[in-house]
Amino acid sequence: MQVHFESKDATALALRDVAAEPLRFAMRRVALNVPLARVQMSDVNGPRGGVDKRCTLELRTHGAGTLVIVATARAWRAAFEAALARAAHALVKAWQRSRSHPRADKRLLAETR
Repeated sequence: MQVHFESKDATALALRDVAAEPLRFAMRRVALNVPLARVQMSDVNGPRGGVDKRCTLELRTHGAGTLVIVATARAWRAAFEAALARAAHALVKAWQRSRSHPRADKRLLAETR
């Protein structure tokens, strides 16, 4: 899995090396289905402070399309961790939706007979 990290903020760029490993660890089970992950960190309202650190996590997947998860927090790391937790949950949901349901398969077999 390739990880692209983008940010214009110097303090967020320091998170680049720290963010890649937890991202790969969280996606280890679905790494073959997620060839590209893009992490974008931005400060919404500049140096004024507050809950304004935004992490946008874009996952390009095989089968589920592109998933975009956005999280906002007071600190860079908290925003990244929230986006990562949401991404893992979204991938599981997308994977479950893509699986066929046994009841639906049985109905299709009954209709073809």
